[in-house]
Amino acid sequence: MSDAERDWAQYALLLIDVQRDFWPEKLAESFSDFPSNVARLLALCRGEDIEVIHLRAIFEPDMSDWMARYKLRGRIPCVRGTPGAETLPFARERPGEKVILKHSFDGFQSPELLRYLSHRRKRFVLTAGLVTSVCVLLTTAAAAQMGYLTAVVEDCCADQPDAHEETLDRYQFMFERTTVDRIPEHHPEWLDRLEELDRLSRAEP
Repeated sequence: MSDAERDWAQYALLLIDVQRDFWPEKLAESFSDFPSNVARLLALCRGEDIEVIHLRAIFEPDMSDWMARYKLRGRIPCVRGTPGAETLPFARERPGEKVILKHSFDGFQSPELLRYLSHRRKRFVLTAGLVTSVCVLLTTAAAAQMGYLTAVVEDCCADQPDAHEETLDRYQFMFERTTVDRIPEHHPEWLDRLEELDRLSRAEP
């Protein structure tokens, strides 16, 4: 299938929490290709017309929207107005790209995300970002449970190395795995799966 024939209207990329507080020096050392891979992913999605949705963690300094465990700790990442809440330069949105703020691990806890995906008639969600075993996993799991087909772009995720690999290996029953370079070649099989879902829906009594 040529580039011109690929229709990505039903797909969206969720780029999750690529922010300074989630990108400590040790993680950057372990995943040195992460910045360039994310930049390539964004370039691919923009070039192929795969809609990009940016999910960002943000919390108010007064603790009003903090999860209970963090209130007890007295600290939380990505407090509004702090350097840690800033988006890393290689992952910044372009004008017109949707940005959704969240106050939890799972992006679907922000009702705006499901409403937006439904409005845009998305059915297949690609996920990437920080960190693999927490916000990427939980957002991907929520998408799968809400009826979306899902694929994690594994070379555009990062975590402690063992946690990263274990998460990708353990939870393959809920998502597919891909890389930036393989996304275009997956299009025919992913399209087949969407069409099979349509056939199954039409066959239901």
